[in-house]
Amino acid sequence: MNLFDLTGKKALITGSTQGIGKAIAKCLASYGAKVFIHGSSSMEKCQGVCDDIIKIGNKAACVVADLSKNDCATIMYEQTGDIDILVLNASVQYRKAWNEITSEEFDTQVKVNFKSSLELISLYEPYMSKNNWGRIVTVGSVQQYKPHKDMLVYASTKEAQMSMVKNLAKQLAPKGITVNNMSPGVIATPRNDMALSDKEYAKKIYEGIPCGYAGKAEDCAGVVLLLCCEGGRYITGTDLIVDGGMHL
Repeated sequence: MNLFDLTGKKALITGSTQGIGKAIAKCLASYGAKVFIHGSSSMEKCQGVCDDIIKIGNKAACVVADLSKNDCATIMYEQTGDIDILVLNASVQYRKAWNEITSEEFDTQVKVNFKSSLELISLYEPYMSKNNWGRIVTVGSVQQYKPHKDMLVYASTKEAQMSMVKNLAKQLAPKGITVNNMSPGVIATPRNDMALSDKEYAKKIYEGIPCGYAGKAEDCAGVVLLLCCEGGRYITGTDLIVDGGMHL
């Protein structure tokens, strides 16, 4: 028995046109899952990732929905139908001093990073419960442990999401559904390209990471694969931190 085989499973990965989400989608697809590539607005970006996955013989489809909108969960569900695996990776962050965040920026981060996660789980959970099998993985942040002074709201939404994970994990475990979180540290993705291109700033950041370097998106993908397959069936309600020791 291959504990990592996902053949026949359908997986939705939010925010999967680039970075960590894209790496997770490619990883799950390579182990047999049909993956739904999600983007907030660009069908072209989604299709590009889908084409890459299909080109090597795996299965993928596109989903476009803006998670900052009130009807985002329903729009997404209408495009995917029922799924077995839900990976909530999409997020929004604004780098601003705590007392300079606007009301709109606050609301957007709460909606995309937390509220939409709960809404999506509410729609996709019934099918998982019916089958007595499901995997839900949220993507958190090392900021749950070391919040950045200029991302107070972002860090707070990740803490809220982790609280939701622990709460739901206990309730859904009897239904065959595991609920976990994966917290990345400094990962070399498009979101961090500009900051890490400053050599002096990057040097300072790396000094705070015991491993001494930024991770790759693929470092996160393997951890999510474990949480989504039979090999991780006895893991629920936990946070797997992928940060090179930065939280220590």
